[in-house]
Amino acid sequence: MEIVVSGIRSTGNLHLGNYFGAVKNFIKMQEDNDCFFFIADYHSLTTHPDPDSLHHNVKQVLVEYLASGIDPEKSTIYVQSDLPEVAELYLLLNMHAYKGELERNTSFKEKIKTQNENINAGLLTYPVLMAADIIIHRANKVPVGKDQEQHLEMTRTFARRFNHIYKTEYFPEPQAYNFGENLVKIPGLDGTGKMGKSEGDGNAVFMSDEPDIIRKKVMRAVTDSGPEMMNQEKPVEIQNLFTIMKAVSSADTVEHFDGLYNNCEIRYGDFKKQLAEDIIAFTAPIKERIDSLSGDGEYLKKVAQRGMEKARESADKTILEVRQIMGFRPF
Repeated sequence: MEIVVSGIRSTGNLHLGNYFGAVKNFIKMQEDNDCFFFIADYHSLTTHPDPDSLHHNVKQVLVEYLASGIDPEKSTIYVQSDLPEVAELYLLLNMHAYKGELERNTSFKEKIKTQNENINAGLLTYPVLMAADIIIHRANKVPVGKDQEQHLEMTRTFARRFNHIYKTEYFPEPQAYNFGENLVKIPGLDGTGKMGKSEGDGNAVFMSDEPDIIRKKVMRAVTDSGPEMMNQEKPVEIQNLFTIMKAVSSADTVEHFDGLYNNCEIRYGDFKKQLAEDIIAFTAPIKERIDSLSGDGEYLKKVAQRGMEKARESADKTILEVRQIMGFRPF
């Protein structure tokens, strides 16, 4: 059984892109692996969130991932800040992380451009905190997207460096969890790139959206003037909508509208109405569970407490052994 660790952003609501890109695979992973899923609230501090918003967002993320199928009886789901051991390992790893390698990190260089008014030390050492999150449980596998591959490589570097400095084989070098063909990338509704809140609320369909909101978003989705030749290649904005339809609709529905497009008979209004209704039907069971869990504070508290206890049991063992290896020993 592999030990798998994955972070969950503590900002923003769960949308179709998150669900098909990660959550469906998390649900599969928890059947055959020892999974740790943490809500990364420490990481959000690099943008100085409002304290009330921070707590609200953490609760919302917990609710939505539970509603989507993360099972606290099969996996360990916890809040990152509930593990002080993570902060300690982050401190210890920082002693062997070098300024030059951190400054060369692609994400750091991008952040300098987008938030140049707030270039804090947390941004610079973000990969070290990520490494601490992973190797605190001595993980073997990490599900990562393309944008996180460099961070995972740095995690392997920090684990390997620790082992070399202290002449041990204590930390495994975690590898990327390969989803193969199961990884579905859901594009946004704006006709450009991936679905995500950072691209604007109108670009993403959230699992908690009301049906009327979904209809309005889908009907405003970017389209063109329609095909001019039989079987012509679909432009990116149209292909994006068909990609979403393939994820949420029946094969017959996709085949029907694909045929209309290829015969230059498609009416985008009808196409988008069908897509909206299929998205509503797909998200309805999850939204129902979101609404139910949101009002069950006792259950959420129980899940968070149990997750913290299970995660700390693993993390505490690691910290005790790391301190011993590094020479921190009681008299």
